[in-house]
Amino acid sequence: MAELEHKASYIRAIQMLIIPGVFRTESYARAIIRSGITDLPANELNARVEHRTRRRDIFDRPRPTPFEAFIHEAALRMRYCDPETTRAQLAFLHEVSTWPSVTIRIIPFTRQTTGSVHSTLYAGAEIPALDTVQLDSAFDAGFLDAEAQLARYRALLDSIESISLDTEESAQFIQHIAQEM
Repeated sequence: MAELEHKASYIRAIQMLIIPGVFRTESYARAIIRSGITDLPANELNARVEHRTRRRDIFDRPRPTPFEAFIHEAALRMRYCDPETTRAQLAFLHEVSTWPSVTIRIIPFTRQTTGSVHSTLYAGAEIPALDTVQLDSAFDAGFLDAEAQLARYRALLDSIESISLDTEESAQFIQHIAQEM
């Protein structure tokens, strides 16, 4: 995943139930990793959290990777950790939304989606034939690169864009949910 993000010329992602990995705070990342692997040794947990946060290096380049994230309201409201950690995560997500190469757009519960949508990351390449889609599930991940599949996921991302809030509304929405916690 880190290599895919590192080499992408642009990224578009949909996250339905969790904050995108590259935008997670250390505390939130720690809680998420612990919830999936409860017996992970401390040194392994620390290494995973550090790796997760270092993935943000793509935004520190002279030409940062453009990253457009569509995040469902459910991901903002899920209680994977204590309210303080969740509030801090939402505050960080709000900050991230101001970074020059990042676009955060929220999909509220009130918007009708077009069919079943799952977490997806579309990594665009300098050569479009090398674009890759990464699909997430609860138990594993998959990668797609056939043109017909890529076209289907580009259309899905465009349909999600059409139902999501604009960037200003999304930033306000994130702050509103943080205040509710």
